[in-house]
Amino acid sequence: MGRAAAAGGGAGGARRWLRWLGLCFWAAGAAAARGTDNGEALPESIPSAPGTLPHFIEEPDDAYIIKSNPIALRCKARPAMQIFFKCNGEWVHQNEHVSEESLDESSGLKVREVFINVTRQQVEDFHGPEDYWCQCVAWSHLGTSKSRKASVRIAYLRKNFEQDPQGREVPIEGMIVLHCRPPEGVPAAEVEWLKNEEPIDSEQDENIDTRADHNLIIRQARLSDSGNYTCMAANIVAKRRSLSATVVVYVNGGWSSWTEWSACNVRCGRGWQKRSRTCTNPAPLNGGAFCEGMSVQKITCTSLCPVDGSWEVWSEWSVCSPECEHLRIRECTAPPPRNGGKFCEGLSQESENCTDGLCILDKKPLHEIKPQSIENASDIALYSGLGAAVVAVAVLVIGVTLYRRSQSDYGVDVIDSSALTGGFQTFNFKTVHQGNSLLLNSSMQPDLTVSRTYSGPICLQDPLDKELMTESSLFNPLSDIKVKVQSSFMVSLGVSERAEYHGKNHSGTFPHGNNRSFSTMHPRNKTPYIQNMSSLPTRTELRTTGVFGHLGGRLVMPNTGVSLLIPHGAIPEENSWEIYMSINQGEPSLQSDGSEVLLSPEVTCGPPDMIVTTPFALTIPHCADVSSEHWNIHLKKRTQQGKWEEVMSVEDESTSCYCLLDPFACHVLLDSFGTYALTGEPITDCAVKQLKVAVFGCMSCNSLDYNLRVYCVDNTPWAFQEVVSDERHQGGQLLEEPKLLHFKGNTFSLQISILDIPPFLWRIKPFTACQEVPFSRVWCSNRQPLHCAFSLERYTPTTTQLSCKICIRQLKGHEQILQVQTSILESERETITFFAQEDSTFPAQTGPKAFKIPYSIRQRICATFDTPNAKGKDWQMLAQKNSINRNLSYFATQSSPSAVILNLWEARHQHDGDLDSLACALEEIGRTHTKLSNITESQLDEADFNYSRQNGL
Repeated sequence: MGRAAAAGGGAGGARRWLRWLGLCFWAAGAAAARGTDNGEALPESIPSAPGTLPHFIEEPDDAYIIKSNPIALRCKARPAMQIFFKCNGEWVHQNEHVSEESLDESSGLKVREVFINVTRQQVEDFHGPEDYWCQCVAWSHLGTSKSRKASVRIAYLRKNFEQDPQGREVPIEGMIVLHCRPPEGVPAAEVEWLKNEEPIDSEQDENIDTRADHNLIIRQARLSDSGNYTCMAANIVAKRRSLSATVVVYVNGGWSSWTEWSACNVRCGRGWQKRSRTCTNPAPLNGGAFCEGMSVQKITCTSLCPVDGSWEVWSEWSVCSPECEHLRIRECTAPPPRNGGKFCEGLSQESENCTDGLCILDKKPLHEIKPQSIENASDIALYSGLGAAVVAVAVLVIGVTLYRRSQSDYGVDVIDSSALTGGFQTFNFKTVHQGNSLLLNSSMQPDLTVSRTYSGPICLQDPLDKELMTESSLFNPLSDIKVKVQSSFMVSLGVSERAEYHGKNHSGTFPHGNNRSFSTMHPRNKTPYIQNMSSLPTRTELRTTGVFGHLGGRLVMPNTGVSLLIPHGAIPEENSWEIYMSINQGEPSLQSDGSEVLLSPEVTCGPPDMIVTTPFALTIPHCADVSSEHWNIHLKKRTQQGKWEEVMSVEDESTSCYCLLDPFACHVLLDSFGTYALTGEPITDCAVKQLKVAVFGCMSCNSLDYNLRVYCVDNTPWAFQEVVSDERHQGGQLLEEPKLLHFKGNTFSLQISILDIPPFLWRIKPFTACQEVPFSRVWCSNRQPLHCAFSLERYTPTTTQLSCKICIRQLKGHEQILQVQTSILESERETITFFAQEDSTFPAQTGPKAFKIPYSIRQRICATFDTPNAKGKDWQMLAQKNSINRNLSYFATQSSPSAVILNLWEARHQHDGDLDSLACALEEIGRTHTKLSNITESQLDEADFNYSRQNGL
């Protein structure tokens, strides 16, 4: 029984061994079969055996293939007899496995670790509904275990961001949100923000948040938050950088408190007072809006007129005092001084002796006292009288001597006597030609048989010959030639050869030779009259000079609109001066006060110690759209201490100087040289500055690039000349005729944009096609020429033509379009002239050639209109006909009002010289002639002869 049991037990153990060996052989056969046929599946489990299931110590992780580098997947299990990888549901070939076996010392169980490599090609060749995956399967005596599925993906990162951050302009304390969507990538990219190339750490700044879906949020903007922001995206493959976004935190301007009201501008009567405020609370920053509203308020005021005091009549004499005197008094009460008036001048008390010699002095009668003191007083009076007589005789002798010397040294009169006959004689030409200028000179021999009629402008010339003439030739230079003007006003022409004009003068010395523009200096006068300018400080400026004498002349600053007119006789006869004129090209020394704007260049004329006998005319260009309703324009002068003082307001009444404001220039009559400038104070938002806009172009170093530069400068020739000079140095080319832009003082900014660029020929950097300039920068642009640049790029070198538009506009204001049509090749480019060279040939003109009105005609006009007339046809009518209707009291203080009016006419008409308009004005006054239709030609000749006699000509 026991044997049977033992036999049975031995049989059972043998069967178990046989079964285990069978299983091992079966597994080996299955493995062999797997090696021969990859598609045959291994069993999911092995029949149970004593032990435990495999436990994975390490499972395969998700992996990314970078570029073409394979990745390794590993797994480790215990106890494990075998471990195989299954990828995408298929077993991996045994040869692709790398297996390592070890023994766990703590448990004594077998530990098996298996590696496989996965290549990029394997992943790319897989086309399944899910990602490429691999899984480990481990066997033990008890059964099998499966690991987690590990996915294998190809890593990448696209180049372009799905959304780049956009630039923003936000007010201070506003919220800033910059959006960023990184490029698509595997694995997903991580985002980091940079400010001015420095990483932003949101943990250190509670005001910044970068956690919200890759966006950058600044809760309250600060001035320090302005800068360039960049979004950085990175994963295991690469890093990508977005376009930079410019964030500008601006501050809108705020008004300060009003100042106190100023004192009334007049001492007596109705005037005005003003108060002001500045846009400094806070001042606009980073393009912030300028304060809205007016910076200056004006109200009317009435000042009580001062009343000067006046004396009452003297009182009666008082009773004679013991000192032999009696008194009388008076009071300043008729009327008393009021409102700042002057107190009465003189004594309020008067005393005199009241005894006629009967007064007792030291107990003696007055006639008994020795008259020693009286005799001394008589001697003093006698000697004083003799001294005064001697002084009077000496002064008389010196005066007579000086008078004789002046008569003996008196130079030759520069006025041709024949010029005085020129005046208003009647001439009569008849011809079919119209509209051409008539120029007569001595080289033209008159055809006494031809009769011609001219209706166009007539060029008048002043004869300068010094030949003695007979009485008949004096009053009839061309007795048989008549010029009939279209109007009934007749102008006679003196025919003579003009003096030769020399364009160059020697600086610091007198002109050589017998130039009739200068009188001869007497040898006894050792002091030179020409002032040397070498002592003046050198600075950045435009300058021109000329030597002028008694005949006067004109000094012009080429291409700047600045000129100086020295009238005939303003300089004494024996003197000559080197006069200079300059324009400050550096930083303006006149600093704007509040809302005040510099409207003109700073013009200096000198020498400052020169004295003129009649006012000279200074012409200064300006950029204001002239309107007394919107502008308050002032003339200012710089003192020797460098400070600027107001000379006068253009609308004020003054007898010290005169300002005549034309649309583009101001003509000033002055008595002293110095540095002058025009400033403007806007009264309303409708005040307009005239800006000149122009576009220049040039090639850059890269042959595919082309630069366009747009300038906005004050509409003065001087300001534009600076731009032209800079562009010439840079090789720039003017591409379009400059245009005029009316820029209002309404605090709105200026936009400059480029439009209609050919899309397949040219390209421009994104977000640079439109540029905005703050109002304050444009309104005060006299400090620096304002310009912006556009950089274009050709796609191919074969593109040689550029066509586009430049739009310059003020928000809620005027707009101008510059049409650019040019060739970038220099040989094909059309040249546009910068300036007309009409005033640059002769910057200094001296003598009669500098004036449009001949001197003889001028003398006749002055003699006619300076004389008062009962009908009111005097110099005031002449001023009115020449559009001079204001501040006539200035001309009334001049020795010859008509001469000063004609000087102002010369300054205003230096370029056109429209003598026909002057002739028509004189004819309208009706002073010179009656209507020609009622007078015969012989009567006209006789009337003109009698007119010359009556006026002493």
